[in-house]
Amino acid sequence: MRLTTTRGARRRAVGLALVGVAGVLLAGCTPGGSAPAETPAASATPVNTALTEEEVVLDVYLETNFQDAFKALAEEFTSQHPNVTFTFQADTTANLSQNATKIISGDAPPDLVRYTSVAQAAKDGIVANLDGYAEAYGWDAWPTGTMDQLRTPGDGSRGAGSLYGLGIGYSVTGVYYNKALAAELGLTIPPTTIDEFEEQLAVAKAAGELPISSGNKDFMVNFPFQALQNQYALRTPTGLDDLKHFAYARPDSTFELDSSLAAAQKIQEWAQKGYFPDDANAIDYMGDIGGFSGGEGLFMFNGDWAAAQIDGIAPGAFGFFLFPGETADSRAIAMSAPATYVVPAQAADKDAMAYFLNWVHTDEGARQIVLDVTGSTPGGPAELAQPTPKEGTLAVETLAAAQVVSQSDGAIDFTANSTPGIFTAVIGPNLQLLISDRITPEEYVTAVQTGYETELGR
Repeated sequence: MRLTTTRGARRRAVGLALVGVAGVLLAGCTPGGSAPAETPAASATPVNTALTEEEVVLDVYLETNFQDAFKALAEEFTSQHPNVTFTFQADTTANLSQNATKIISGDAPPDLVRYTSVAQAAKDGIVANLDGYAEAYGWDAWPTGTMDQLRTPGDGSRGAGSLYGLGIGYSVTGVYYNKALAAELGLTIPPTTIDEFEEQLAVAKAAGELPISSGNKDFMVNFPFQALQNQYALRTPTGLDDLKHFAYARPDSTFELDSSLAAAQKIQEWAQKGYFPDDANAIDYMGDIGGFSGGEGLFMFNGDWAAAQIDGIAPGAFGFFLFPGETADSRAIAMSAPATYVVPAQAADKDAMAYFLNWVHTDEGARQIVLDVTGSTPGGPAELAQPTPKEGTLAVETLAAAQVVSQSDGAIDFTANSTPGIFTAVIGPNLQLLISDRITPEEYVTAVQTGYETELGR
C-alpha cells in the first residue's frame, strides 16, 4: 500500500541532508530467488580453488567495529596456513561508506573490503563477480537467506542475479536489556507485544530511568524505527514485500508506505515522551555501547555483533530478545544481515581470498570464532552443526533469536542499505530532525523517498 503525500504542501524543505555524518551501515539478507542473471554487470572471475604455496600477504580494509573478529580469524588461518599473512587498515563506518568506492576502484586496491552496497558497485564493474567461486566451492547450495542480499542482476537492484560478496558472520538485530534494572522495576522480559514494550518504557521513565539508550549521532534510532516498521508492515498482505522491495531498490519500489509513516509517528512520540536520551543526537555508537554497558538505560536496540563487547564489559548483566509484534502471536521479523565483504575487481589475490572466505564458513574453528567474537551465526552449508555458544554469554540468546527468525522466515534487509548513500545523507540526518521535533513524520517519509529517487535517478 502506498502512502499518499502532497510534497508541495510541505512547510519546511527537508529534502536531502547531504552532510558527512557517522552511521552504522549494515546489510541484511532476505529470502528470494537466486537464479543467475543473463547479463551480469561483470563476467564471473576465473577461479583456482587450490591455495597457493607461495608467500602471500592479503590486504584487508575493515570497518573499525569489525577488527577484533577479523583479526582473530586471520590469526587462526595463518596458524593453519603459515604462508598466508594479513595486513589491515580500518576506518569508521561513516568514513568507510564515503570512501569505499574510491578504495575499491583504485589502481592497487585491497584484496577484501568491508562494504555493503554491492548493487551499485557491481553495476559499475568495480567488484569481482564471485559466481565462479560460488560454483566451485558450492556456495550456491548454501541457504538463500544468507546469500540473496549479496546478489544483483547488474541493474542497481538486489535479491537475484550474480554473487558479488560474502558475509563474515550473519547477524540478527533485537533489543538488549539490563537484567538488574528490569528486575528492580518489576518487569517481565521479554514483553510479548509492542503495547507491553511501551508500558515498560513508561515504567522506566516514571522511575527516573532512561528507557532506551541510543547514540543517534551515528543514527542508531534507525534500529527501533525499522523494528517498528517491520511489524507495522504486517498490517497488510503485501506490506513486508513492499518494504523488502524498497530495501532492494527494486523497480517501482517506494518508502511512501503506511508502515513508514506509522513508524515515524511512533518514534517521534517516543522522543516527545523522553524515552531516548535528551542528547541522543550528540551520542555516538561507542558512547552508546559504553553508557548502556555501564548501566545507563533499560533497553538498547542493536545487533548481535555487540554481544561480545557487552559481555566483555559486564558479563552476565544483560539479556537479548527479539522486538515483539502487535500481537503475542505476530511473526518474528528482524533485520538480519551478513557483515558484507567484497573482493575488488582489480584485487591481486582473488583466489587466496576466496579460499579464506570459504574457510571462514566451513572450518569448525573459524565458525566458532565467528560466534565467540561477533555473537553472530557463521552461515555456510546448512548441514554443518552450529558452533556452541559459551554458557552464560549473550551469544546463547542471540543465536536462539537468529534461529527463531530463520524458522519464521522473518529475515529482512536493512532499509538503510537500499542505496549506497541514503543512510548517511538522508535517513540519518532526518532521523535527527524527527526526534528533535524539527520535521513531521510525513516530512520524514517524503525526505527519504526524495533522496531515494534522486540517488537512483528515478
